[in-house]
Amino acid sequence: MNFDLTDEQRQIRHTVRDFARDQVAPRAAAYDESGEFPYDLVAGMADLGLFALPFPESVGGAGADFVTYCLALEEIARGDAALAITLEAAVSLGISPIVNFGTREQQESWLPALLSGSKLWAFGLTEPQAGSDAGGTQTRAERRNGEWVINGTKSFITNAGTDISAGVTITALTGATRGDGEISTIAVERGTPGYSQAPKYRKLGWHASDTRELSFEDCHVPQSNLIGAEGGGYRQFLQILEGGRVAIAALSVGLAQACLDASLSYSTQRRQFGQPIARFQATQFKLADMATQIELSRLMTWRAAAAIDAGRSPVPYASMAKLHASEVATACANQAVQIHGAYGFMEESPVARYYRDVKVNEIGEGTSEIQRILIARHLLEDLLPD
Repeated sequence: MNFDLTDEQRQIRHTVRDFARDQVAPRAAAYDESGEFPYDLVAGMADLGLFALPFPESVGGAGADFVTYCLALEEIARGDAALAITLEAAVSLGISPIVNFGTREQQESWLPALLSGSKLWAFGLTEPQAGSDAGGTQTRAERRNGEWVINGTKSFITNAGTDISAGVTITALTGATRGDGEISTIAVERGTPGYSQAPKYRKLGWHASDTRELSFEDCHVPQSNLIGAEGGGYRQFLQILEGGRVAIAALSVGLAQACLDASLSYSTQRRQFGQPIARFQATQFKLADMATQIELSRLMTWRAAAAIDAGRSPVPYASMAKLHASEVATACANQAVQIHGAYGFMEESPVARYYRDVKVNEIGEGTSEIQRILIARHLLEDLLPD
């Protein structure tokens, strides 16, 4: 078993790390305070080819593997989690369905701009009454005269309302009754009549990312905008979310590492009782626990990503990695604030932002409770047959 990265993986990680350290981290606090979308940093990620990173060259991608994508996400999150979720949502949720299930015509129409990073695409799954119960979708799409007519609402959707947002792929009921086999995925381009975006949510964290509610009122799109087979939407988004969970795990590792970085720096400079607080065993134990749990999370993430690269299902490792890494990141943010003391409670400290940004990692793309259900289901599937 080889845990060493390839020369190419190390080079990409080094390049992204430099970008995150020199360009992202110095601007993160200002974007967090203003809530503005970081168009210049998104353009910087585009220049590095990050939006095309894990996709095959046959569709215009960079041809890198999923492990490399996770390395890049970790480094971006180390600089700013809000920018990292912009990248993750664009790649894992926006582009992936089109690459994996789209027709050649759909790919040729939408992918060039998305893979270049000049445009963003969103994915609309969650609704006011459908989140963890993804099969509870109520948005409906009906066929009329060769078109889909869509009515419904999507909640907490990332990347849909920026100046460079091009569209969204949504889940909708296309059958007569509620049921997993009646859910399809349909692409809706921005500017389509009947498709509107609400103002940005006022969020606890991730202030610089774009998150809002979407509404569809007699929204007409061509029947050719169906992504994949009709009725195959439920299976599609389950597959997409597996990769998304691994990506969120990588994002969580990066944010946890940022907490450790800040704590190491502060604890070696802050002096109490005539010496740096890093010399006190109480502080050292916190640092040691953080580092150990971060490394465990990183290895779990790599294992899940490696399964994807090998063409195998990442179940249950995707859920394990996402569960563990997100909860470790939350714990690390808590310890980082504790190590910083009163300074950690001040918004001038980066760890205050980390503390606000981290909690949503335990919620988005499957809550910790859902991950535990999925892991337990995998453990028991052969022991408790239907």
